[in-house]
Amino acid sequence: MPPEKIIIFDTTLRDGEQSPGASLSITEKLEIAQQLAVLGVDVIEAGFPVSSPAQFEATKVIAEEVSGPTIAGLARAHENDIQAAGNAIAPAKKKRIHTFIATSPIHMEHKLKKKPDEVLKMAIEAIKYAKTFTDDVEFSPEDACRSEMPFLIEICAAAIEAGATTLNIPDTVGYVLPYEYGQIIAQLKADVPGIDNCIISTHCHNDLGMAVANSLAGVRNGARQVECTVNGLGERAGNAALEEIVMAIRTRAGFFAGKDAKAPILNINTKEIYRTSQLVSRLTGFVIQPNKAIVGANAFAHEAGVHVDGILKKRSTYEIMTPESIGLGGSRMVLGRHTGRHGFADRCKQLGFKLTNEETEHAYERFLQIADKKKEVFDEDIAAIINDEIHVIVEKIYELQYLHVACGTGTLPTASVKIKTKDEVKQAAACGDGPVDAAYEAIREATGHSPELESYSIKAVTGGKEALGEATVRISEQGRTAIGRGISTDIIEASAKAYVDAINRMLSAKKKGEEPELKVQL
Repeated sequence: MPPEKIIIFDTTLRDGEQSPGASLSITEKLEIAQQLAVLGVDVIEAGFPVSSPAQFEATKVIAEEVSGPTIAGLARAHENDIQAAGNAIAPAKKKRIHTFIATSPIHMEHKLKKKPDEVLKMAIEAIKYAKTFTDDVEFSPEDACRSEMPFLIEICAAAIEAGATTLNIPDTVGYVLPYEYGQIIAQLKADVPGIDNCIISTHCHNDLGMAVANSLAGVRNGARQVECTVNGLGERAGNAALEEIVMAIRTRAGFFAGKDAKAPILNINTKEIYRTSQLVSRLTGFVIQPNKAIVGANAFAHEAGVHVDGILKKRSTYEIMTPESIGLGGSRMVLGRHTGRHGFADRCKQLGFKLTNEETEHAYERFLQIADKKKEVFDEDIAAIINDEIHVIVEKIYELQYLHVACGTGTLPTASVKIKTKDEVKQAAACGDGPVDAAYEAIREATGHSPELESYSIKAVTGGKEALGEATVRISEQGRTAIGRGISTDIIEASAKAYVDAINRMLSAKKKGEEPELKVQL
């Protein structure tokens, strides 16, 4: 009997983006989708097309430009939703509509205000209508794990008869424990008529910290698709983390092999995991905690003497997987002010960046500026330079030209700025609780915009006192949120650049008429 394939269904661009403040532009979504294709995911849930014009357009652009994975669009069991999803995914070579309706007593009574027989009818009609757009239809009974088992079996059987090719079983509120979730999958596999003709899928939330464990319990009991997000991004406590799911199945292949003793097949190129994780972190503004499994900064770090001694003697004493397996390690090149264009361009290519000649020249000029301030420029610095300077995706309505900050013990922090607009240069000065606050007050004065600062973080791109500082801010105004980023060897300058970038992104969204999107939960 051949080994079974585990389908990786990535919902970073739909469920993951529902994290408060994680809103992505169309260009950013496309960039992530293209990297997910390189990573090798089988299905990309590109969005919830009916929720807003921007969601529809993002899903459509991904369907047009991303090849390899199946492109899915989410839809409630409503005709308008399904039509929007069908139209958005139409350009894709491989396409899927993912439709859902709640099936738990608490959701049917209080949210839908419908009886079980009405919900059953809506599910059947939705699947049949979705089949007019694509043969690949996935059905999810929302809040399945708090649903009554007889009704769950009934609606799953009806979904298969109506034409569903994938049955997804969401633990919508992260309520059940691994043994319980595994038993639900096992019972459905045993009792639902026709279930051998479709794929059983998992979709687990992390409210009790069980999303990955529940998903793996589902796989162990017969699920052959796992819905997950990069870095575990998602509402509330997030979703099952793609990198943890993949590396668990890869590392413990024998455990998941089943009776035939053949390891399950994964399409994922694990060496792209770290790069994908960093990209999602950068574009969403969600910093990865250092002790995060697989992709955290400390995931392969060792300090305890006994551990270090063991690692030096044999890596497998304390490492069950290698950093190289997720795209870390290998040669580490250090560049400096004497590095020529050819060497710089070659390193950019090795790091996976595909730059035009013009982009390479622009990045090289910024590299030289950084190299004049730092003796050594590392790979992480190069990535930060390119991400900050080349991958600019919004119009620079405002540009920080000059910043001066005065602060110290017993001194009131003050800042003065020059902000360039299309027609003029505006100057302003302000005081604040600290140098960053003073800079932000001056920027507000110069631009005439005062969005609320929701979050602010600063991190060193590399180690050492000369490290580049990377600042990330999230701002909000009238229901919109925007994330801005900035880098510099001066952390105050990096912070100011990030704030200006966030204002530019917010104004760009307003200019395009983008409205806040409808959010849904599975």
